[in-house]
Amino acid sequence: MQSVWNQVKTQIHKKIPHHSYVNWIESIELLDHRGDEIVLGCPNIFARKWVTKHHIDLINAEIERVFQAPCRITLEVSNGHKENGDRYQGREQFVLPNVTDKHQASRFFHKDFTFDQFVVGMSNDFAYRAALALACGTGCYENALYILSKTGLGKSHLSQAIGNHILNQNDSVRVCYITAEDFTNAMVYALRHDSIEQFKEKYRRQCDVLLLEDVQFLSGKEKTQIELGYTLDTLLAAGKKLIFTSTHLPDDIPKMNGKLASRLSSGIISDIDLPDYETRVRIINRKASLRSLELPQDVVHYLASQLTKHVRQLESGLIGVAAKSSLLQVPVDVKLAENVVKNIARRSQELTIEKIQEIVCKHCKVSMEELLSRSRKRSIVQPRQIAMYLARRYTGQSFQAIARSFNRYHATALHAIGVVERLIREQEVVQKQVEFLSRRLESGDL
Repeated sequence: MQSVWNQVKTQIHKKIPHHSYVNWIESIELLDHRGDEIVLGCPNIFARKWVTKHHIDLINAEIERVFQAPCRITLEVSNGHKENGDRYQGREQFVLPNVTDKHQASRFFHKDFTFDQFVVGMSNDFAYRAALALACGTGCYENALYILSKTGLGKSHLSQAIGNHILNQNDSVRVCYITAEDFTNAMVYALRHDSIEQFKEKYRRQCDVLLLEDVQFLSGKEKTQIELGYTLDTLLAAGKKLIFTSTHLPDDIPKMNGKLASRLSSGIISDIDLPDYETRVRIINRKASLRSLELPQDVVHYLASQLTKHVRQLESGLIGVAAKSSLLQVPVDVKLAENVVKNIARRSQELTIEKIQEIVCKHCKVSMEELLSRSRKRSIVQPRQIAMYLARRYTGQSFQAIARSFNRYHATALHAIGVVERLIREQEVVQKQVEFLSRRLESGDL
C-alpha cells in the first residue's frame, strides 16, 4: 500500500508547483487503509488545515484514479515525524510555508523563471538589470528591490529568477519566497496558536533573502503591516536582500502604514511597462520555441502588432492560433491569426469571470452555489475546473484573481487549469466539452 501512496504523490508532484508539493504534500504519510477509507497523516494542525482547504480534491482524485473506485480520505495529525531522533509525542509543531532549507530551496521556484528565459526590451531593461545585479551582488548599491508592474508583465518571473540564480550559486543561502497573503495567514495562525516567537525567528533570523510577492494584498492588514515592518528593519540592519513585487507603489496602496511604505521604498524601485513591438515579437518567438511550435514570421508579426495589452494576451494569441490550426486541420496563416485576434479583442471587452461561471453552470447543470462551494463531488469539481480554465483563457486575469472569484487560492486555480489542459489532451469528451463552451463564448452566445 505504501508503494501505491508513493505513486499517488509522484502524480501529484507533476500537477502542482514544486514549492507547493514540498511544503504540503511531501511530508504526508500513509497511516492506514480501512476498506474504502484511507487515513493520511500531516505533520501538524496547520498543515492538515491547509491541505484540506487547497489540495484534498487533487489527492482524492489521484487516489480514486489509482484504485478505480470511490475512496474516503481522512486527514489526521501524525506523531510519526521526528525531532532529534525522538517522536513528537503528539506536540503540535508550527511550520511556516515557503521558508526553504539549503537542501530543498531550489525546488520552490519555477525552473523556467530564470534570467536566461526573460525577454528583455526597452520596457523592462532597468528592472532586469536591477534584478540581475541584486542576485549577483555586483554593481548594486542597495539590498532592496521593489518591482512594480500591472498583472501579466513579468514581475513574478524576475522575482523567481533572483531566487533561482542565488540558489544556483550557493544552495546554502536561506531563501524565503512567499506571497503577502501567505505571510498574513501564517502570522494569524502564529498569533492564534501562541507561536509568534517561532514565526519571528523564522523570518527575522533564519532568512538571508526575502522575496515577498503581491505587496498590495497588505492593504488594510494593520497587524501584518506592523509585524512586517519590524521584520524588514531586522533584515535590512543585517544586510539581507529584500525583493518585493506589487501592482502599486507603496504610497499608492490604500490603508498602507506610512512607516512600512517608507521601508518598502528604501531600495531601488523599478517598474515594468508594456512591451514594445520588437519585444513582443521576441516574446512570441521565445514562447513558440518553448512549446515546439513553428509559426510563420508574418503571423508572429501580425500577432505582435495587434496584441498589445500584456504578455498573457500574447500567450493567448499564440495558444489560440496553434489550437485552431490543430483542431480544424488548417495551416497557420495570417487569416487564421486575424480570426483569433478578433475573438480575443471582443472577449476582452465583453467577457468576465462571472459570465463564464454562469455559462458553465447552465451547460453543466450545476448551480452557482455548488460551483463556488467546497464540494468535492466529481460532477461539481470538473465544471469548476473547466470554468477556471476558461476564465484564464478568455479574461487574461491572474491566477490569484481567478482563484478569489471561486473562493479558492492561487495554487488551487493553478492546479485546476493544469488538470483541464491535461484532460483536453487525454480525454475526447472533455475536449469536446471545452470546445463547445469556447464556441459559445467566442460567438457571444452567453
